[in-house]
Amino acid sequence: MERRLLLVFAITFIILIVAQPLLMKFAGKKETSAPQQTQQAQQQAQQQTQQPVAAGASAAVAAQPTATPVPAPAVNRTATTEEEIVVENELYRVTFTNKGGQVKSWVLKKFSDDKGTPLDLVHQIAAQTYGYPLSLYTYDEAVRNKVNSALYVPSATGKLGSPAELVFEYADGDVSVRKRFRFDHSYVVDADVSLTRNGQHVAAFVAWPAGFGDQTVAQSYATSRIDYLPTNTDKVQRLSSDRKGEKVGQGRTINGPFYWAGVLDQYFAAVFLPDNPQQAAMVQYRNVIEVPANLNKPDPKNTIKAEVLGAAVGNLSAPTSTRVFVGPKVTDVLESVQATPVPGQTSAPDVGGIIDYGFFGIIAKPLFAWLKWTQSHWVSNWGWAIVVLTVIINLALLPLRIASMKSMLKMQRLQPQMKAIQAKYKGYKMNDPRRAEMNQELAALYKQHGANPAGGCLPMIIQMPFLFAFYTMLGVATELRHANWLWIKDLSAPDPYYILPILIVVSTYYMQKMTPNTGMDPAQQKIMNIFMPVFLGWISYTLAAGLGVYWIVGTVIAVIQQMIMNRTELGREMRAQVEKRARKQQGKGV
Repeated sequence: MERRLLLVFAITFIILIVAQPLLMKFAGKKETSAPQQTQQAQQQAQQQTQQPVAAGASAAVAAQPTATPVPAPAVNRTATTEEEIVVENELYRVTFTNKGGQVKSWVLKKFSDDKGTPLDLVHQIAAQTYGYPLSLYTYDEAVRNKVNSALYVPSATGKLGSPAELVFEYADGDVSVRKRFRFDHSYVVDADVSLTRNGQHVAAFVAWPAGFGDQTVAQSYATSRIDYLPTNTDKVQRLSSDRKGEKVGQGRTINGPFYWAGVLDQYFAAVFLPDNPQQAAMVQYRNVIEVPANLNKPDPKNTIKAEVLGAAVGNLSAPTSTRVFVGPKVTDVLESVQATPVPGQTSAPDVGGIIDYGFFGIIAKPLFAWLKWTQSHWVSNWGWAIVVLTVIINLALLPLRIASMKSMLKMQRLQPQMKAIQAKYKGYKMNDPRRAEMNQELAALYKQHGANPAGGCLPMIIQMPFLFAFYTMLGVATELRHANWLWIKDLSAPDPYYILPILIVVSTYYMQKMTPNTGMDPAQQKIMNIFMPVFLGWISYTLAAGLGVYWIVGTVIAVIQQMIMNRTELGREMRAQVEKRARKQQGKGV
C-alpha cells in the first residue's frame, strides 16, 4: 500500500505541475470575427449591444461617465519635428512622442528588471514592429498607419508632473484626430480619443499592442494572456495563444458588454476600463517576434521565436473614452481599481480578477492573504514569512502525524490476521464475486480493532494541496518577485546556487531513514530511501525558491517531530516491529 502511495504521489505531482494550465475552468465567451470595414464593424456593434434598459436605469446612465464628443481640430494641424514629452509621478515615468501621440517608454519606479534598473514595461523589440502603447487601432489599415506615424501637435512639451493633462491633435484635411490623456497619482490613466475621416466618425481603439518589457526569457512569453470580464457573469474569461478553443486570434474582435479587458503577463498588466461598458469592444493582437536567446550577449545568429500578445479597447459607434490601468498585479492595487457600473447598477467589480490562482485557488488565495498579513505584521521579509507559515501549518498537522503512526502500528499488529483472510480467498480470480467477501471480512477486522488503512496517508494527503497551492501562489504573486531571503535574491525564481534542492535531498533522505515503515519490505524501503530524495531534488531544481523554502522547512520540522516520536513508547514499539521484520527477511535470505 505504501509503495503504491509513493508511486501515486510522484505521478500526481508530475501531472499537476505539467498540466496546471489545463486544470483551469473557463466560461463561454462572446466572440466575433473582426470586420474588415469600419461601417460593418459599427453595424455589428450596434446590433449586439442594443438591449432593453430596465425601468429606473436612466438615473444610473446619467451617473456613469460617458464618452463626450470632443471638438475636431482645425484642418491641416500637424507638427514639423518629432519631440518627447515626459509625464511623471511617484509611481511611473511615461515618455510620449508626438509621432503618433504614443508612448515610447513606461517606467515603473518601484520595480526593477533583471539587471536591477527601473523596469520599462514597453517591449522595445516588439513595439518597433507592432506598435507602441496608447497607439490607435482602426480597421482600415491605411488610416491606422497614418494616424500612428503622423506628427501630432502636443498641448505641452518637456516634463509634466501629475496631476496633468496632455492633448495631441492632428489633421491633414482628410483625417482629424484628437487624443487626450489625464494623469493622477495612481497607475490609472484616462484616455479620450476622437477620429474622423471626411467628417464621419471612425472607430479608433486605444491599444497596448506588443507585450511587456519584463518578458526577457522564453518562459515569460508563455505566461501572457488576454483577460476580460463580461457584465453578465462574475467569471473572468482568459485567452492565451496555446489554449484549445480559447486562443487569442490576431485581429479578432470581441464585442461587449464587458467591465474591463486587457493584456497581461506573469506580473504586470495593461487593463482597459471603458466608460461605456455596453458599447465596448476589444481587438486582439497576436504576433511573433525573434529575440536574442541571450539578452546579455545579443547574437543575430542565436535567437528564439516568441509570441507577444496585445489588446485594443474602444467604442465602435462613438469616440472612445476609457481608463487604462498599467502596472503591477499587486492585490491591493488591483482591488482599488473599480470598473464603471452598467445601467441599473450602483457599483462594479474591480480588476483583481486578473490574478489567476488556478485550480487550487480556494487554498492559494487565502494562503497568500495569510502570508501577506504575516509579512506585514510579524516579519518584514517574505522568506521569513514563508518560514513562519510553514511552522504553523506543520504544528497544526502534528496531531495527524501522531494519529498516522498509531494507525500504522495497528495495521502492523493485524498483519497476521489480514494475511490469513487473504490466503483464504487466494484461489479466486479478481473478478470473482466471492472476492467481495474478502473485502468485507477485512473491513470488519479494521472496524473491530479501530484501524484505518488510509490513516498513514492522511498527513500526506492534507499537505499536498498546501504544496500545490504554494506552487500556484508563487507563480502569480508579484509581491514575491525579486523578494530576497538569505542568499536568495528572488523567491519567485529557482535557487541560483542549488542549495535548496541539495538540502531537500539530504533532509528527505534522513526523513525516510528515520520513519518506521512497517508495511514495506526492507529491501524495497532501501530503494525508496534513495529514489524518493533524488526524485524530489530533481523536481525542486527548477521550481521557485519560495516553494523550496516551504518544502525544506516542512521537512526539517518533520524530522524533528519524528526524532521526538521515535523516543516515545509508541515509536519504540514501531521500530521494534520494523527490526523484527528485517531479521525475518534476512533469515529467509540466508
